[in-house]
Amino acid sequence: MRIKPESFAFMVLLGLLAAVPYSGIDINLPALAATGSTFGVSASDVGLTTSAFMLSLATAPLIYGPASDRLGRKPILAFGLALFVAASFGCALASSLPVLLVCRFIQGIGAAATATTFAIIRDLFDGTAARGKIANVMVAVNVATVISPTAGAALLAAAGWQSIYATQAAMGLALLVVVMFRFAESATIAPSARLVPAAVIDSYRRVLTHPVSLPYILVGAAGGATVFAYVTGASLFFVGAVGLSPEQYGLIFSACSASVMGGAFLDGQLGRRGISSACMLAAGLTLSSVASVALLAMTLAGWMPTVPVAALLMAVALGFGLSVPNVVSATMQHFPDIAGAVSAAAGSIQLIAGAISSGLAAACFDGRTALSTTAVMAASALLALVLYFLVARPADRRLQSQTIERLMGAGSMPKSTAS
Repeated sequence: MRIKPESFAFMVLLGLLAAVPYSGIDINLPALAATGSTFGVSASDVGLTTSAFMLSLATAPLIYGPASDRLGRKPILAFGLALFVAASFGCALASSLPVLLVCRFIQGIGAAATATTFAIIRDLFDGTAARGKIANVMVAVNVATVISPTAGAALLAAAGWQSIYATQAAMGLALLVVVMFRFAESATIAPSARLVPAAVIDSYRRVLTHPVSLPYILVGAAGGATVFAYVTGASLFFVGAVGLSPEQYGLIFSACSASVMGGAFLDGQLGRRGISSACMLAAGLTLSSVASVALLAMTLAGWMPTVPVAALLMAVALGFGLSVPNVVSATMQHFPDIAGAVSAAAGSIQLIAGAISSGLAAACFDGRTALSTTAVMAASALLALVLYFLVARPADRRLQSQTIERLMGAGSMPKSTAS
């Protein structure tokens, strides 16, 4: 029997699929030193495997997205998960760092297929329902983010770093079986749809020139850059400058992940009670901006007590959780026929923005203060806020007005004009 889209089991499946790329990064972090010891290289050299994974994770969806629009979500997911399983076994059996690098790159290509998760939601749901489903997926992703490092450390202690990759292979295989036998195709494939370069280019042209979707993609990218800067810079500051132990910093990281989960969950609940997407997006972006600017002001003043700083980081994370389901929903709502391409474009642009912001936070770290991190966070959060209020929201309202005028001119009225 197929899993019904309205069921809890279906949301669990989507959450697990969306969590594959994130768990693929975090679960391996505790094993960098041990892996380096096996190959006779440094932990920083092994860290290149994470870069290889993220590089393929950022680029492969650009192919998967249009392909899933024309071939269906199910075959793309099945191919990606099978590749992920094979590459995970390859990582576990790797005999040298170069082999591990290649396998990690291929593993990222496989994991990238799960970027179609948001396209599946767009296929099956719309409006408030889609927003709620996206929020649920965000909760699942952050649960994986919190659990993965601890799980990786436990596997490392119990059976060595190879067991981490073997576990990833087993999880990927289980998801592959469910997708093959319990998941029904969600996309509506036009008989004339063809996977040719011209069609792929046209899909991305439509997305990147749309007056509403493109601004929302940029809002999401700037918001994501805020979080990426925190993820990279906060550990440098708390562990390298303040002197907290990795375990103490882990508590702060887990609290911030819990805040993202709380924001996404709260947004889903308020959406069911009639609170508009625009209202929640504005609130989330404003909260992240105010908290980020406060952190920058504290840095410049030289007053950075751990507890208030951690509380403000949690506020940034809460704002991100409130806003991201609404950004994703607004980005995808205008292209039901090419939801895969929209999801791929938005995800890749966000990863590029995140790589830039995290790179700046790390490269400019002075070893003493959090200035590089808080400056990048404040700039990114304010950019997201400005893009929303001055570009995305006005464009959205103009498009709604034009739609209403066309419908009135045609002698009919829309059932709903709610944003």
